Amino acid sequence: MLTEADIRKIKAQDSTRRLSDSCGLYLEVSPSGGKYWRYKYRFQGKEKRLALGVYPRVTLKQARTARDDARRLLDKGNDPGQARKAEKAARNELNTDCFRGVALEWFEKFSPNWAESHADKIERRLELDLFPWLGNRPIRQIAAPELLAVIRRIEARGALETAHRALQNAGQVFRYAIATGRAERDPSRDLRGALPPPKERHHPSITEPKAIGALLRAVYGYQGHNVTRCALKLAPLTFVRPGELRRAEWAEVDLEKAEWRIPGEKMKSRVPHVVPLSRQVLEVLRELQPLTSSGRYLFPGLRSVSRPMSENTVNGALRRLGYSKDEMTGHGFRSMASTILNERGWNRDAIERQLAHGERDAVRAAYNYAEHLPERRKMMQGWADFLDSLRIGAEVLPFMLKTH
Repeated sequence: MLTEADIRKIKAQDSTRRLSDSCGLYLEVSPSGGKYWRYKYRFQGKEKRLALGVYPRVTLKQARTARDDARRLLDKGNDPGQARKAEKAARNELNTDCFRGVALEWFEKFSPNWAESHADKIERRLELDLFPWLGNRPIRQIAAPELLAVIRRIEARGALETAHRALQNAGQVFRYAIATGRAERDPSRDLRGALPPPKERHHPSITEPKAIGALLRAVYGYQGHNVTRCALKLAPLTFVRPGELRRAEWAEVDLEKAEWRIPGEKMKSRVPHVVPLSRQVLEVLRELQPLTSSGRYLFPGLRSVSRPMSENTVNGALRRLGYSKDEMTGHGFRSMASTILNERGWNRDAIERQLAHGERDAVRAAYNYAEHLPERRKMMQGWADFLDSLRIGAEVLPFMLKTH
């Protein structure tokens, strides 16, 4: 019989060794040094083996206990190997019927159709806010009070909007469970009105011309990382969403045609988007080229060039320039452009198309993403010239498209 002292002294050899203990239990030692517990037995005249774990995670005493459990099954006429498989199958079935299993299945099925940033937010919400309390619960047993307790944990930390979104995501998971026969009802429907409505969210923005000029001068004087400064310069000139800017790829940019074509999978609306590039944008891109064009992204992360810059980079740079989160954000450049372009008489449809606001008719949107493009080219160049005039403090010229 083996002892713990014997096992610790065993050295690997060129071939696999099997060291017997007792009653069919043995230790298999591989040439690489791994030590595996095995139980050899006969069932219905056939020799079989059952894996009992790896030493030292499974001790000699634990291996003998597992062997004795298997022998008791044999005494009752049961195959320990088949019993192990049945137990594993039952565990797998339980996992697919728990909230985590259903949620991950739902996420895997639908997330390929979402924007990457949207998928990331939902995955994080599931992992941090729902799975720790609901993940292992059989989904058909979760009732409204239990779900409400989880949602109120989120509300209690002051994240009311996240609480509403987590409740919405939970409802989507429950409805998927109903559709796949693993639940009878959606308890999230019983929680309507259980949370106070979220406050209307506005992205802080600067729209007064003199203040815009001061902001742009601060941006052009930014003393931080060169790549971050280029992102700060492009944010007001292109007024795309922050996620679209930070995930921009060199393969999407055509400097000769002065266009940036963003694929639909990166857009909130899932429709491709064209950004005409003004002379000022082209200047920034040529400044950026020597720094990052050897890689995929215009704005790679500081830690890994295979990933885009962090979603907090532009906002962090604005904070270092002295602008608080209540004064200006990366998303605020969109509000800035929208406000002023509309005030100065540009075609509202061209503005909305350039902002890539969602088209209610998805089929129409798929065909019309380049709609008003000639006018948008004029508008984007006029916008860039207008920003330049504010930055250098020149006389602000009438900035609008003459239609007559």
